[in-house]
Amino acid sequence: MHTRTLGQGLEVSAIGVGAMGMSQSYGPNPGDRQDMIGVLRHAVEQGVTFIDTAEVYGPYVNEELVGEAIAPIKDQVVVATKFGWNIVDGQMQGTDSRPEQIRRVAEGSLTRLGLDAIDLFYQHRVDPNVPIEEVAGAVGELAAEGKIKHFGLSEANAATIRRGHAVFPVTAVQSEYSLWTRDPEADVLPTCAELGIGFVPFSPLGKGFLTGTISTNATFAPDEIRARVPRFATDNLTANQALIDHVRVLAEIRGATPGQIALAWLLAQRPFIVPIPGTRRRERIDENAGAAAVALSADDIADLNTLIERVGVVGDRYDESGMKMVGL
Repeated sequence: MHTRTLGQGLEVSAIGVGAMGMSQSYGPNPGDRQDMIGVLRHAVEQGVTFIDTAEVYGPYVNEELVGEAIAPIKDQVVVATKFGWNIVDGQMQGTDSRPEQIRRVAEGSLTRLGLDAIDLFYQHRVDPNVPIEEVAGAVGELAAEGKIKHFGLSEANAATIRRGHAVFPVTAVQSEYSLWTRDPEADVLPTCAELGIGFVPFSPLGKGFLTGTISTNATFAPDEIRARVPRFATDNLTANQALIDHVRVLAEIRGATPGQIALAWLLAQRPFIVPIPGTRRRERIDENAGAAAVALSADDIADLNTLIERVGVVGDRYDESGMKMVGL
């Protein structure tokens, strides 16, 4: 696994791993905690050393899981976690990025992760009630105290990124980006390129859709995230098959899987892009890591760049409440 450099010189594996699904959102949680710890350690063995978590995943239990997994290998990994929610009795009650809350979250995350300093500390969602300048200033104070090393933003627009970066340098912006979610291309990616900020796509495999393993008659449990995503409604899944069918053909030509093509396309977009696909399985870790070695031709990339324009995508990436959460 080769490495890439985000902003401020933070070097990470070219493919990371999102740990959220090990604790929530994708059906019944795994019964064997040790198995999930094994998956994370297997990832590190394969060179996937950039691990993404957040206090709200669970809440709290995902950070605890990651902390236990990395305990004997802390010097081999870069861990990103997040702040920005008001959590009451285990439930999110809106955003909260007040400086005192940021400090509380940092202290709690350090304990759960078993770290002396958080490698990358993201604001999970922009807080409309707290100016980004105050947020960046609070993170800067934590950095001065040695409690965090790098500052990140998630689902922030270009103007917010610029304002925050002017107060304390932003290392990475994390937002949804994939072959079927192209929103960051208009403003956010050019802003990151201009300011020297890395970009970390979450859901780079379209919540599993771009692996080509979700059939048109797939059903999802009510408590699973995809049950609430309009793109996964039966009629929309059927309409969206045109996109994955095209990717599948290219994958066969290149001797890869559809998921590897989707990840390789992301890596080809910008040298500072580092996707963080999530999984609960060792074989998926291996498959995702293998995407870093998939060579796409210039024609392949040009073809995939215009795929969404040619075939379209039916359905929003979030339901109404989710769209409000990201300010859309």
